[in-house]
Amino acid sequence: MRALSICLILFMAAAVALADKKDETKFSPGPVSSYPNHQTNDKVTLAAAAYDSEELAHTAFGKLDPNKYGVLPVLVIIQNDTDQALKLEHVEVEYTGADNRHVEATPAEEVQTLGGPRKQPSMGNGSPLPKLMKHKNPLSAWEIEGRAFAARMIPPHESANGFFYFQTEHRRGAKIYLTGIKVAATGQDILFFEVGLDKK
Repeated sequence: MRALSICLILFMAAAVALADKKDETKFSPGPVSSYPNHQTNDKVTLAAAAYDSEELAHTAFGKLDPNKYGVLPVLVIIQNDTDQALKLEHVEVEYTGADNRHVEATPAEEVQTLGGPRKQPSMGNGSPLPKLMKHKNPLSAWEIEGRAFAARMIPPHESANGFFYFQTEHRRGAKIYLTGIKVAATGQDILFFEVGLDKK
């Protein structure tokens, strides 16, 4: 009985510690209106922000800064102020540079494989031949897929948010171009969005 009590206490302590850790990794963007870069079409508002600095990246991805590995995370928030649900299954997002260069978003599951596990030679076991040592790919962190934009539907007067990932460096004058939002009941297209990413 005593052993059972000790196990129960240890289990509860572990659960509390895990809950505290989860609280530390929470990421809660503000409302769409709190972002200076936003656009409203047909009562649908889209805001976008490039997480192009180490400081910003750490607020969403913990110790990981995807920019160091050639991946630019862009936060997108969509607010549906219509009286109808919106369907997002066919959304397409592009990063457009000031030079008009277009970069399509890379799916989160593919981002996690971009860096690939690096191998470094290591002399060991007295062998004259180097032994290859694998290092974990930092882009395989759970936050990459966990923070990705994944909503397929937005109910009336609700919002959705998440990151899209682009294999590029952020440049001044760049914009996010998003198409494919539809009214769920009718299939009617909502006008495309083109939102600048320069800090205001």
